[in-house]
Amino acid sequence: MRITTRGQLAVSAMTDLALRQQMRPVALSTISARQGTSLSYLEQLFSALRRAGLVDSTRGPGGGYTLARRADQVSVADIILAVENLKGDDTQSLAQGQAAQMKAMTGELWITFNSRVMDYLQSVTLAELVTQELARGVVVESGEPAPQQRARAVPSAKPKPRLAGLGVPNSVFALGSMPLMQRR
Repeated sequence: MRITTRGQLAVSAMTDLALRQQMRPVALSTISARQGTSLSYLEQLFSALRRAGLVDSTRGPGGGYTLARRADQVSVADIILAVENLKGDDTQSLAQGQAAQMKAMTGELWITFNSRVMDYLQSVTLAELVTQELARGVVVESGEPAPQQRARAVPSAKPKPRLAGLGVPNSVFALGSMPLMQRR
């Protein structure tokens, strides 16, 4: 079994989604900004996660993704299997003879290893990852800014412009209509 960066990013993005979905659907652009991952790559991952029935998508303004199941019902193995191509055998790239020889010598070791890794990944839920992140002190910002964070009208430091005195033209057009002697 190979767990690539693709699987690791999917688990991280799903944890991010589980942390923040209580308020409303989470846009991939916000996950992308927090995770430092390209938006197009996340779109590919979430397309696979949606096909696997792990997330639901909502279109339009205020749309995004939410978990299709409760976080305690989604295992890390579910996420990895949804995004990784684990159907093929890892020894496919070897020549037929080499692959057969390798399986004969250490096949039981790798079968046991893969089984134990899969058992462990199935035992870890998304809810547990969320709990770990909250214990680490991850701050979950709400959809609305806090009252103290809202923008307030701040009085400008610029002085107010003074109005021109009477008899002084206030535009180029007014200047053109004044007699020549009065312009100087």
